[in-house]
Amino acid sequence: MAIAFTKMHGLGNDFVVIDARAQAVPAMTGAFAAALADRRTGIGCDQLILLEPSQRADMRMRIFNPDGGEVEACGNATRAVGLLHGDKARIETIAGILRTEPHEGGISVDMGKPRFDWDAIPLSYAMDTLTMPVGWDVLDAPTAVNVGNPHVIFFVPDAKAIDLASLGPMIEHDPLFPDRVNVNVASVTTRSSIVLRVWERAAGETRACGTGACATAIGAMRRGLADRDVEVTLPGGTLSIAWQADGHIRMTGPATISFTGTFEPADYGATA
Repeated sequence: MAIAFTKMHGLGNDFVVIDARAQAVPAMTGAFAAALADRRTGIGCDQLILLEPSQRADMRMRIFNPDGGEVEACGNATRAVGLLHGDKARIETIAGILRTEPHEGGISVDMGKPRFDWDAIPLSYAMDTLTMPVGWDVLDAPTAVNVGNPHVIFFVPDAKAIDLASLGPMIEHDPLFPDRVNVNVASVTTRSSIVLRVWERAAGETRACGTGACATAIGAMRRGLADRDVEVTLPGGTLSIAWQADGHIRMTGPATISFTGTFEPADYGATA
């Protein structure tokens, strides 16, 4: 039986969204997710999103990278799911409950509180996460933040000049990061604006990363480089990030439906 999907994106970070609440869907294995995400032989996406029933929230959102690995959180995907829901929503993820609501700037997401302890990132051994005493080639002294998934952030004069294609995978797979890590290179242009590029775990450089924008904004605020409300500009567009008085991060930005379609699970190796 054909499975319906919705192709969406948030600032060019694209997703295949499958709603398993409305239809029977075969078990989502890593191989099945990777086959669907393949841009040459599948539907193609940065992440595959599976919506399931939840006893704790309006729905459960599962997130699969192009290699089939399941990850904790994705800010852009959360906005996309919020757009599909059409109203305020509570979305269960591995990282916890995320709350979305329609906003003048698109969809606003309460991303929860950031974590800074070395073992919450996680790192392989204890160190200061505000200014880490490590480096890779031209990138050194980063800060680390967990916003549902692990991020390391390097503040540089010109983010566009960094060879992220070479340095991104090197840092992602460094033994310092037992769960691997998302790599951010950022330039703070004013106290309320940041230019950012992100190398995502298992996905490579993407046009936008919501959790990366949150982590980078928080890192800049902790270092005293930025105010508590900033605009983070990625190759795909701009997100508004606020670190609120209650400690929660508020991310606001657009989400878009590209098209809808169906596929036959057997064509992608799925079994009932």
